Amino acid sequence: MKKILRVFKWIGIVLGSLIALVAIVGGLFLNLSPQFGGKATKAQKAAYEQTGHYADGIFLNEEEIIMNMDCHSITTMIKEIFEPDPNVAPKYDLQVQKVAPEVLANKPDSLVRITWFGHSSFLLEMDGKNILLDPVFGQYAAPHKWFGRRRYNVDMPIELDSLPPIDAIVISHDHYDHLDYPSIKKLKEKTDHFYVPLGVGNHLRSWKIEEKRIHEMDWWDEAQFGAIKIAFTPSRHMSGRGLSDQSATLWGSWVFHGSHKKLYFSGDGGYGKHFKQIGEKYGPFDLGLMECGQYNKLWANVHMMPEQTVQAGMDVKASLIVPIHWGSFTLATHSWTDPVERVTKKATEMNVPIATPQIGEQIVLGEAAFPHSKWWER
Repeated sequence: MKKILRVFKWIGIVLGSLIALVAIVGGLFLNLSPQFGGKATKAQKAAYEQTGHYADGIFLNEEEIIMNMDCHSITTMIKEIFEPDPNVAPKYDLQVQKVAPEVLANKPDSLVRITWFGHSSFLLEMDGKNILLDPVFGQYAAPHKWFGRRRYNVDMPIELDSLPPIDAIVISHDHYDHLDYPSIKKLKEKTDHFYVPLGVGNHLRSWKIEEKRIHEMDWWDEAQFGAIKIAFTPSRHMSGRGLSDQSATLWGSWVFHGSHKKLYFSGDGGYGKHFKQIGEKYGPFDLGLMECGQYNKLWANVHMMPEQTVQAGMDVKASLIVPIHWGSFTLATHSWTDPVERVTKKATEMNVPIATPQIGEQIVLGEAAFPHSKWWER
């Protein structure tokens, strides 16, 4: 009996030691890893409170966010996590269209062109400026590869080192699939300006980016960037990079009003009245980059369903819609092709023009032809 008790004692000691070790390593990672960025000061928080959508340490949406967390919803969520759609990710490495550096380097200033790098990452070329939107070039949209699935494509259309000098990086919010520390670390020496929501500047400062290059903006703020008017507009979402900073920074969408063309970038968010407000104030747009992917009925208030994507594009008065936030990472349990299949079906029903570029494929605004192949079926 004493031997059995001794065995159980040692088992308890070993398990306790392992748990303590995991807790220590986890705590060190959370507190020391640069991935998690910086935090707001008391003075900054006091300034945020003057915006009208910040209280008790968090930013607030204009429309209430309802996420059912009852026993049934939690059970459903857990079941979906362990039994996702069998086609939740491609069973092969996705092929991308390669982008030659000289194609980006040699162009007239009058050209307005976007290049999709997958998910919500784009290069916008407008009025002689090179602007990166939510650049995520890493293989994992997570603070560590243990916490996320790998990107669908191993190769990117172009490597970060081969990109031309970047005039500005624009960030919609600080979630890992939109603000990627390794990508920012590589890009910061070749980027002149960073346009970010309130609070996100603290992450950049902690990553040794100079204050003079950081432009933090509140909803409806505007800035002149060469010939381009940049406006930061609302979205219906949330933010956070760690366990204790949920909604501590702002989120939103962006308007780019150039000398000849206008573009809208939705960022992430659920459907809401803000789309019509943006359309009335800044529309019509030549192109709308509209969120479509990583959704679930349980969190429909913070991620649109594909059918709502089409309606949102109509609300902002976009002449052409490009579905984004899909094709790279598995962040929900639906089929990886479900977003584009449903959004193209709805767009056809509503007679709304929609472009479906392959990763790496470019769209030139003003040209009659735009990508519309069903490349995901190959």
